[in-house]
This record gives sequence, C-alpha cells and structure tokens, in this order.
Amino acid sequence: MSDSKRYRSALLLGAPGAGKGTQGKALGTIPGILHLSSGDMFRGLDPNSDLGKVFRDISSRGELVPDDLTIRLWKQHVEGLVACGKYRPATDLLLLDGIPRNVNQAKLLGAHIDVLQVIHLNCKDENAVVARLKKRALKEGRSDDGKEDVIRRRLEVYRQETQPLLDHYGKALVADVEAIGLPVEVLEGVLSGLAPLMRRHFANALD
Repeated sequence: MSDSKRYRSALLLGAPGAGKGTQGKALGTIPGILHLSSGDMFRGLDPNSDLGKVFRDISSRGELVPDDLTIRLWKQHVEGLVACGKYRPATDLLLLDGIPRNVNQAKLLGAHIDVLQVIHLNCKDENAVVARLKKRALKEGRSDDGKEDVIRRRLEVYRQETQPLLDHYGKALVADVEAIGLPVEVLEGVLSGLAPLMRRHFANALD
C-alpha cells in the first residue's frame, strides 16, 4: 500500500457491451495486476456471514445494494485477499471493475484507494454496442437481455449513474481507449497507458 495507506488502483469503466469483462480477465492474468470485479465480490460473499445475510435479503427483494454496504463488503473482501496472499498491495495494482458504480461510491472509496488511472473503454458508436449485446445474449441463450429496448435502457442507466465518474476523477486521470475492435487491439490500447503507470509506481517494489 502507498504511504497514504490507500490501495493503489486503476478503474475499468465502460458502458454495457464495452468489453470490460473480456479486458478485465485478460489484464488479471498479468503478474502485478489484481483484477477485482463487483460480480466476483458479491458471488464470493459467505451467505452465512452478517453481510451475506443482509445482501441475500436485499437481493431477494430485487433491490440494489446500498452504497455504504457495498463499500463495507468491498473493504472486507480486499482485506481477505490481502490476508490470504492473493493481493500484495506493495507490488500489485488493484484493478477495479464495476465498482465504484456511481459518484457517491467513489467518494466513499476515496478513503481506501488511490486512483492512479481510469481506463475508459469508449464506445462512440452506440449501435455497434447494441449489436454486440444482442449477439452476446443470443449466444448465451438469454433472449430477454437481447431486446433492444432493454439494452438501450441499460445504456441510459449507465449514462446517468456511472458515466459521471469520468468528470468526478477528471481528464488528467482518464485514459480513453476505443472499445470497438479486436479484443487484442483494445488490450494493446489499455496496456499502452497501464505499462508506464506501473513502471512509475511499482518498479521499485520489485527490485
């Protein structure tokens, strides 16, 4: 962890269909990067723990997990990763995917993370994203998720709730990467920003 006792982190942001899952998994295989998605965090929650019982109750009602509870769960999860040696703050960049979900969560997380870069998988062609999501839903046998009105509603929720994070963190921290292209081409764009950042902040820890 840095001198400020905050985890040195990068955020992976992008609208539904931008390829965050694909890029996150690829980046997570690189030594020195710990990829943490909000989905993995919730799935890994012990259902018999106090937080697990609260989460199960909220989910059963079809409600979103409140921001303060999400951050408490995130903190507990990260501390568990440190305790078992899966995440070494001195040498690993923490890559967050799906959290923070909104500006309020970002403010709550501010006490715990030092955001070094925001990787924005930018989809300028919304129709291309819609087509990609339709194709994915068909491939995975989730026809309801492939309906265009459902997809465009998800994109609108992203614009209203998550996209303001780009302004919250500021242009100096945001690295725009074109999201429509071959996964390896997108990965090349992401790494062109991450590589010098990691050399600057973590190279000494590896000597």
